[in-house]
Amino acid sequence: MRAVGYEHIRQAHGLSAFPPERPAYVRPVTRLAQIEGGLAVPANRAPEQDSLLEHLLFALKHEGVELAILAEVLPRLDPTELIAALRKAPNGAYLRKLGFLFEAFTGSQLDYQPEVRGKAVPLFDPRAYVTGPVRRDSRWRVDFNGLGSLAWCATVRRSAQIENLLREDILAQAAEFIESLPTETLDRAVQWAYLSETQSSFAIEREAPSADKQQRFVQLLQQAHEPRELSEAYLVELQNATIDNPFDKAFGFREEQNYLHNGARGALGVSYLPPPPPLCHELMHELLEFANGSGPAVPPLVAAAVTSFGFVLIHPFMDGNGRISRFLVHQQLCQAGVLRKGLLLPVSVAMKRHEAEYLAALEAFSRPARERWRVEWIDAEHHEFSFTGSEVIYRYWNATPAVEFLLRMAKAALETDLREETRYLERFDKIYQAVNARYDIRGSDLAKLIMQCLSHHGQLSNNRRKQYRYQVPEAALDFIESEAQRLLHEECALELDKGSE
Repeated sequence: MRAVGYEHIRQAHGLSAFPPERPAYVRPVTRLAQIEGGLAVPANRAPEQDSLLEHLLFALKHEGVELAILAEVLPRLDPTELIAALRKAPNGAYLRKLGFLFEAFTGSQLDYQPEVRGKAVPLFDPRAYVTGPVRRDSRWRVDFNGLGSLAWCATVRRSAQIENLLREDILAQAAEFIESLPTETLDRAVQWAYLSETQSSFAIEREAPSADKQQRFVQLLQQAHEPRELSEAYLVELQNATIDNPFDKAFGFREEQNYLHNGARGALGVSYLPPPPPLCHELMHELLEFANGSGPAVPPLVAAAVTSFGFVLIHPFMDGNGRISRFLVHQQLCQAGVLRKGLLLPVSVAMKRHEAEYLAALEAFSRPARERWRVEWIDAEHHEFSFTGSEVIYRYWNATPAVEFLLRMAKAALETDLREETRYLERFDKIYQAVNARYDIRGSDLAKLIMQCLSHHGQLSNNRRKQYRYQVPEAALDFIESEAQRLLHEECALELDKGSE
């Protein structure tokens, strides 16, 4: 098969940019069609093999916008060829986009004065991409509407999964659910969410936090509701608050190369290398601009995913990046004003249950990025790193897997975790009140028995009964079981009725 469009450009010019998500190839078809994860192109529609300009125009028209490939190859385009094409079709939308991007990525202006008539064109088609705030280039009448800037930009395609989950409006469902709860239940559910979110965020890092460290992280999560823009100083505060070792506390974004280790020996143990320090500083400035300025143009969960995953891929600190990245999910949602009354969606709880999916979303970027580095193992403490790729891979990245993942986790956090915890609290309260009305049992003992009973499908173990035989009447133990089983049975019947409707 002969590659065309972006994949042809990438191969023919030996680019460092990652392969396009849906590469285009000439196949025995009669019209353009999406087949087997790629674009099938009839031979009579394929661009000339040796014309970079034709492949670029084909790609922009039929494959969308791949900024990493465009940024790396446009400096190699003959400007006289582009100018000649513009003179023939000065209003051509794709030629105007190329002119705009050529000047942006080369830093030089074409010897050509655009004569554009008609309306401006968006760089990213809003029907195909989730887009950001619009910044118009008056020279080319092109609207830059990416998620970021031309120095750092995430791309999010409107996949069927993303479209369906955005339509569900998970955050509106969460707000409606919270409004429906009695105040006391809400308070306890929120307390549970903060504690569980903290424990799960540390568990993802394979760490069991001390009580003091756990409390500090809960306090950080509560800070997410405070109206405060992200900055280097604020992120340093967060990093310092999550780290115990004083030697690991940061004073600013890192000034040395760090890496992730998978436990293997030698160079094979290096699983990911984030951008080198100078580029790290520049990209963090761009990320903060996006995080503070995406506003209502970007759905909050999309902004949260781009900010959180973008942060952890840049890895601006030597330690603590993972926990801060998950904090940023809450910070973005709170700053967007979609989580009120101290509400927190326990997304890390869902992430912990779906760790393989979390890892896959991260590895969609980290695996190919690792291939752009040469790593030489010196000894147990030292490696030598050489970046052999182009910095475009860190500047322009496909955030679609990250957004899909976070949307799924937000839905799971609401439907599985928050709702289930609330149902548990309601069951607990009903059993507690019923037992307390009949029997005089010490409150701490009753609470432990109810929790044990509910966590074992409405039954108390023989060992538990023996443990409390001199403290709680056997009739009371039987009553706790019968009340728990009755509630569980009623809920099961209700779910069946809903399913049959």
